[in-house]
Amino acid sequence: MPMNIYDIAKLAGVSIATVSRVVNDSPKVSERTKAKVRAVMEEQNYTPNVFARGLGLNSMNTVGIVCPDVSDTYMACAVAYLEKSLGEYGYDCILYCSGYEHQDKVCAVQRILQKRIDALVLVGSNYVGDGMPGDIAYLKEAAQQVPVFLINGYVRCPTIYCVLSDVYQITYDTVSKLIASGRKQILFLYNSYSYSAREKKRGYEEALRDHGLLICEELEVFVENKILKVRDKLFQEVSRKFDAVVTTDDGLAAGALKYAVMQEIFVPDEMNIIGFNDSELAVCCEPELSSIDSQGELICKKTVDNMMKVLEGHTIQHKTVVPCHLIKRKTTDF
Repeated sequence: MPMNIYDIAKLAGVSIATVSRVVNDSPKVSERTKAKVRAVMEEQNYTPNVFARGLGLNSMNTVGIVCPDVSDTYMACAVAYLEKSLGEYGYDCILYCSGYEHQDKVCAVQRILQKRIDALVLVGSNYVGDGMPGDIAYLKEAAQQVPVFLINGYVRCPTIYCVLSDVYQITYDTVSKLIASGRKQILFLYNSYSYSAREKKRGYEEALRDHGLLICEELEVFVENKILKVRDKLFQEVSRKFDAVVTTDDGLAAGALKYAVMQEIFVPDEMNIIGFNDSELAVCCEPELSSIDSQGELICKKTVDNMMKVLEGHTIQHKTVVPCHLIKRKTTDF
């Protein structure tokens, strides 16, 4: 893999901003430091890219944001949080909606990079795909041009900065509490195969295993995140009885609650239902939904704070994990 500005900065023991200034022969850097950095670049056969030439010198004070679908409640809130936090630092935003298809995501990232942005934020773990090299090659290429920040996804790459909720642990803990309260037939509803959804599913399955319960494929249901479609799918296609529902989104939980009402199942006495993201949907339902707060606002704030540190030339860890919390309302009784 070719060297990048981060590698050169680390080997020379300076910030990436200093490397950029050396590349541009800035008078703000001493001749001694210039000589040290240039020696490392020559030794490593490093050719400066656009990022190295422009970092800190021709800032447009603009950040690119890409999300799959801004009509999604979680993503819309994330974009709003990001815009607010970036505005506090004096940065403007450019937003692209990419959709979910891999090639569309690649094209959206390529287009927004042409706008002379200072950094790129990708909202959602869908941008990781399955984490295979072919899925994330475009992210690594983007990180050679500007700092890349990924919200709620994870890529094992030091030049892509990831801030994510600990969705595995909160799902594991929540399912464990359901089991401890006597729930044995727990339905898992999910609407995505993203990194985040896979981590939630892993937490669900490992909690079952650790408490001596079998994993039942009939109780792992993929369904579109539409309330009435969830209700109808449970009514028409799920024959196995269940006494609790854990979901990856509040919309799915609202659909499960609609199903319970249609079937005259008392919630929470006969069935517990838990949503995810603690959105407005959770309090629009009757009874109000218990839901997991994925700390979306905090994640966005940490992403922006990390971005400012990187743009100022500081070294930060490339993975930040934020704990989640279960907000108990009227659809749980443990």
